[in-house]
Amino acid sequence: MTPDTARETTRRGTIVIENAHVATVSGEEYPGGHIVIDGDRITAVGPGPAPPAPGAERIDGTGCLATPGLVNTHHHLYQWASQGLAVDSTLFEWLTTLYRPWSKMDAEVVSGAASAGLGWLAKSGCTTSTDHHYLFPSGRGDLLAAEIDAAAEIGVRFHPCRGSMDRGQSQGGLPPDEVVEDLDTILAETAAAIDRYHDPSPGSMLRVAVAPCSPFSVSRDLLVESARLARDKGVRLHTHLAETLDEEEHTAEQFGMTPTEFMDSLGWLGPDVWFAHCVHLHDTDIKRLAETGTGTAHCPSSNARLGAGIARVSRLLEEGATVGLGVDGSASAELVPLAGEIRQALYMQRARHGPTALTARQALRMATLGGARCLGREDELGSLEPGRLADIALWRVDGFHAAVDDPVVAFAFGKTPPLQRLLVGGRTVVDDDTLVTVPQDEAGRRGAAAHRRLMRLAEEVL
Repeated sequence: MTPDTARETTRRGTIVIENAHVATVSGEEYPGGHIVIDGDRITAVGPGPAPPAPGAERIDGTGCLATPGLVNTHHHLYQWASQGLAVDSTLFEWLTTLYRPWSKMDAEVVSGAASAGLGWLAKSGCTTSTDHHYLFPSGRGDLLAAEIDAAAEIGVRFHPCRGSMDRGQSQGGLPPDEVVEDLDTILAETAAAIDRYHDPSPGSMLRVAVAPCSPFSVSRDLLVESARLARDKGVRLHTHLAETLDEEEHTAEQFGMTPTEFMDSLGWLGPDVWFAHCVHLHDTDIKRLAETGTGTAHCPSSNARLGAGIARVSRLLEEGATVGLGVDGSASAELVPLAGEIRQALYMQRARHGPTALTARQALRMATLGGARCLGREDELGSLEPGRLADIALWRVDGFHAAVDDPVVAFAFGKTPPLQRLLVGGRTVVDDDTLVTVPQDEAGRRGAAAHRRLMRLAEEVL
């Protein structure tokens, strides 16, 4: 039997999860509830024992909390290879330190970094991840293909964003000229990536987005043409926005507007767009994001690590805006698990705005249904309902966690509990807190090897 055949056989089976506390996110919770999976879809969710299902694989969820698989809405997987550098720097200092070593990465570095990064995400309950890859050094291999192949190997749903930069230092941008591409090349390569990889079909494991890097590293023309390309192709748009006060000052000096106003003037707000960070938003910005249906990827650990600030997530949610969670690149959020960002988001909002600013269930909703909405997949992902894809995380909340009566509070407030099982489309990716689609230790070693290789390559420019 080939690996592909084995995967399809797994997806066609019936699985019954019983005796778990089921947090559907979209509606009811069922203490001692059940979930029935047929193939890659959920067919039943409810209280008590499951209906009879002869021949099904039965998973005893006693002592477990069942949640939708977590959705990671912002990442830079290649950065797994550059962790632990510029550790006391602001964003702009950090970027100017790392641009040059990043300019030497190749497909081997990206492959190892993506394997480790996606394996780490899966172990923290992530079933769907995006990635924003915006550096494509010439002659270094097919970097986008390297991370797409890694995602297929790990077994998570993947939404790679073909990123870009065309505004180097000679044109008033932040990055050095040698790491930017020209406009025509960017548009041609982005269109080719969409044509080759984007799968819009129901249940898709792979979708592509268009993602110029940031207002301080791309031209106005690239932003306009990228939006046109994405909408012509029917794919989503993503970029960084309002991450630091430096960015706001830069945008005001260059364009005479706030970052949000500038992007709005270019047609970059709408339900097919999600921004990373949005730390420094004015009240008018928040209202505009909410009324246009524009999403935000909240990355609390990275924002803290770089001293960028705390995004006004509770206010965004009050206004009805879409908010998901993201770990951001590992070089600005070393070894951050996606499940841990639930706690980080919860506590940071409370530290800034008081104990009612964000609840455990709101934080879980951001990590699941909020993320699915950012990616345009709320009809398939982010909740446990019949008809939804069988992307499910089963967390052990017995043992020490059982001292907390509410399993969702135990999950969100404390140390992330062990992951008993992670299913992606009904296929097991993590079992008993161990990655099983690839050898877990090998994924870790590949990430370490990618780091060592990048540091060797970086000696050419340092």
